[in-house]
Amino acid sequence: MTTALIVLSVVVIVLLIAVLAFYLFWTGTLLGGIADNLEQSADSVQTIVSDAEKITPGVEHINNTGGVVAGALPLLYGMAEEIVAGATAPAEHPPRPPARPASGRRRSRLHEAVGFVPRG
Repeated sequence: MTTALIVLSVVVIVLLIAVLAFYLFWTGTLLGGIADNLEQSADSVQTIVSDAEKITPGVEHINNTGGVVAGALPLLYGMAEEIVAGATAPAEHPPRPPARPASGRRRSRLHEAVGFVPRG
């Protein structure tokens, strides 16, 4: 009986080691895939950083120009209010009749196609 228990214990231990080895292999495979994805992401980030370094002076120039324009806006707004206050409203024009085509009234040819003859 003790020999059977010893053999059974050895088999169980070997199965446990095999399952743990498979689990570690599977986990290593997943971690390797994650490492590859992180490496590609790092390359993408480096590309973005290099592109951003090239456009940084232009963005600074745009921001400076925007600051100058924003500083001038109150002055421009005040000048526009003075212009509007001094302007006079145009005189009202009499209402115009609806526009008529130069060729007169158009007649549809679709009426004749369906057999309808208009009066007149």
